[in-house]
Amino acid sequence: MTEIIIRYFHYIGIIGLGATLVAEHLLIAKELTSQQIRKIAIVDAIYGISALVTLTAGLLLWFVVGKPADYYLKNWIFHTKISLFILIVLLSIYPTIFFIKSRKSALKNISVSKSIPIIIRVELTLFLLMPLLALLVARGYGSF
Repeated sequence: MTEIIIRYFHYIGIIGLGATLVAEHLLIAKELTSQQIRKIAIVDAIYGISALVTLTAGLLLWFVVGKPADYYLKNWIFHTKISLFILIVLLSIYPTIFFIKSRKSALKNISVSKSIPIIIRVELTLFLLMPLLALLVARGYGSF
């Protein structure tokens, strides 16, 4: 039963990641009002919580319940998936810092760097690869 609960939280975290990335993509614009920035900052905070839930549940699945840790350690596709997750998290740092700094701005309209929508799109694209990699690992592909 413990494994089912942890997998459930893992899936909920993943769904939260996808939903918040899509929401950020839909909410971002070249210029945003302070109210829009605050909304995106809230979505971004939920994104961070979802990433933390996903990571925590994933680590529990890896080391506590589920298949033996060796199963994952000897799989290059799993290593690719983990690296992709880390890359997505690292890419999200710049937009997160921008949203945190801008949410308390006194300016009526805030100009958004061209790189932020690009970063969000790259995150979304990389995120789309994660289920495929997870499926391949679950089916036993990629073992050394």
